[in-house]
Amino acid sequence: MKAKSTITFFTAVFFFSTYLYGQVFSDKVVSEERIELVDSIADEPYPYLLPIWGKKVIEKGFDIPYSAGLGINYVTQESEILVQNLQVGFNNGELIELDEFIRFPSAVATSTVINFRPDIWVFPFLNVYGVLARTNSSTAIDAVLTLPNQDGFEDIFDFSTKVEFEGSTVGFGLTPTIGVAGGWIALDMNFSWSDINELEDPVYTFVFGPRIGKTFHFRRPDQNIAVWVGAFRVDIKNETSGSLPFSEIFDFDGSLQEKIDDGMQAVVTKQQELDDWFNALSPPQQVVNRPKYEAATTILGAANNFLFRLEDAGQRIADSSVQYNIDKRQKNLWNMVVGGQYQFNKNLMVRAEFGFLGERTQFIGGLQYRFRL
Repeated sequence: MKAKSTITFFTAVFFFSTYLYGQVFSDKVVSEERIELVDSIADEPYPYLLPIWGKKVIEKGFDIPYSAGLGINYVTQESEILVQNLQVGFNNGELIELDEFIRFPSAVATSTVINFRPDIWVFPFLNVYGVLARTNSSTAIDAVLTLPNQDGFEDIFDFSTKVEFEGSTVGFGLTPTIGVAGGWIALDMNFSWSDINELEDPVYTFVFGPRIGKTFHFRRPDQNIAVWVGAFRVDIKNETSGSLPFSEIFDFDGSLQEKIDDGMQAVVTKQQELDDWFNALSPPQQVVNRPKYEAATTILGAANNFLFRLEDAGQRIADSSVQYNIDKRQKNLWNMVVGGQYQFNKNLMVRAEFGFLGERTQFIGGLQYRFRL
């Protein structure tokens, strides 16, 4: 089936949680070979506005990052998602529950993101940042039409679909940190809203990323490398609704019509088989099995209604529209991350991070320039 299924648009929202984390942190100078830096850092003039209490922290021997930064990140990711409670209607007609007769064995989302991230250290332990991002993504979904019979459900036919789309994201984040003996703990969290043309409202996303790491210094005092491990959690608004032109979702060609015809014939066949089975039961058996019979009949009726409305809308494709409502979520909210950052000097640094496990993989590479305020 060459249908660009409606459900692929709904899953688009998963790609706008754009992995906006940027690692900078305060580092206490404690190693013996670098102990002379404590006095030099403490004696360094500090005529800067931010961070608040920056001078006091420097006097205690902490080497803090420059207070302002501009970063750009490239992100690529792949994630498995779950599609639930899908309702679809045509030309502003009634919404039909599809979960009863269409299942989704696989739904995989991929995306590439470019995000711009300005940030400031308000306090030595608190970084605040903004987010501007642009995303190019695609969703590949496998779906199966499955119909009930007296023994359960039977798969009738399957189809796959893939769609590409774009969107923009704005947001902000907070990163509380603590640095201890060359190591650090960071609890990054950000809040973002993504604008996707195919959705009625912006999609809200909350991302939480705890990390723990350590810094290793080179001969130059302002040059180092940091490594970390951690976790990554994405929480996205579940319910989404909207309306789309039919022509942007389906190619109403011969293959789609053939699938519709096969589906309608299967509904008729399954209903006849169900009737024959129920009528062959004894009266006591009919009493016991009536709820199952009536539930299966209702599902077959809904499937037939959906296929009929799909065919009708396709025959008037230029004027037809599709309305939808859906719940969607990541198959697994959490995954693990490992990463590293190389600091050339206190102004310039590059980083990379890889995420894995938890039904999601991701890679982020970034460049950051820092300066004082």
